[in-house]
Amino acid sequence: MNVVSLALGVVLLACVVIDLLWTTLWVEGGAGPLTSREMAWTWQTVRRIGDQNPRLLSLSGPLLFVLSLTVWIVLLWVGWTLVFASAENALTDTLNRGSVSWSDQLYFTGYAIFTLGIGDVVPSTGRWQIVTILATGSGLLFVTLSVTYALSVLEAVTQKRAFASTVSAFGTHSEEIVRTSWAGEGFQGLEVPLNTVTTEIATLTENHKAYPILHYFHSARRDRSPIVEIVALDEALTLLRFGVPNRQQPNEIAVRNARRSVEHYLETLHEGFVEPADSPPPPPNLRPLREAGIPTVSNEEFETALDELDTRRRILYGLVESDAREWPTKEMAD
Repeated sequence: MNVVSLALGVVLLACVVIDLLWTTLWVEGGAGPLTSREMAWTWQTVRRIGDQNPRLLSLSGPLLFVLSLTVWIVLLWVGWTLVFASAENALTDTLNRGSVSWSDQLYFTGYAIFTLGIGDVVPSTGRWQIVTILATGSGLLFVTLSVTYALSVLEAVTQKRAFASTVSAFGTHSEEIVRTSWAGEGFQGLEVPLNTVTTEIATLTENHKAYPILHYFHSARRDRSPIVEIVALDEALTLLRFGVPNRQQPNEIAVRNARRSVEHYLETLHEGFVEPADSPPPPPNLRPLREAGIPTVSNEEFETALDELDTRRRILYGLVESDAREWPTKEMAD
């Protein structure tokens, strides 16, 4: 028996099974060690090639998904092939075409893990029959988990884009969102939309924890990017919380819950994907609010509040940069 071939095959199988189970079943664990590195390297490569091409960047998510499945298949296939190749008498050619070659072993392993059951090459002894059953079982496990994972990720991508569309309906930048919400004497009626958005952000956060690949599904359209819309929303919440006097502010609980949901989202992405930017982003502008007749605090008071939010806003800026976007401002919208 070739011990090196057997050991290498077992190591490859252990790596792919651990990475597959880690990625698809461990909700709090993020992606497996292989998948997480593969996602980071692929995204960096795609950004270097097409940093200014949103259409090309939008292919990163599907590309990463196909690449992950391909790596799992290849490692599973090669691992089992090495295991069967470790013994000369592991397989028998029932058609008596001669000794079993490497291509025969690769062929047998392929139809075993994909459960084709052709039968012209078969395991020779009871021990290798059991190994064949294990190989077939691992193939069934791979197919089942991969299909379930694919459907779940696609559903999460749909929810992610639906959330972006919901927020973009309020406005494309923070000042526009606040102006749209102004009812002439206050922000009456804002609580229900804020509660809806808060629930959607919570769902989006949980989806990012369960499916880290979701971060790399880049939208070619700016108004379908949840990252841009979350930034615009959080800046609007900052204007409502710190730029408007207390007596004109909307329901405090609704605003606080919305800000907290954004904070949880930032914490989730900061753990695995995002680093704070080196400098703070452009500050929101109080002048458009004043022009719309919305009462505001003084510039000095608002600037003091922004200084206390420096870390939070740097993480938001880092989030925008990680998605190859520009900070949402009125000038960009125009």
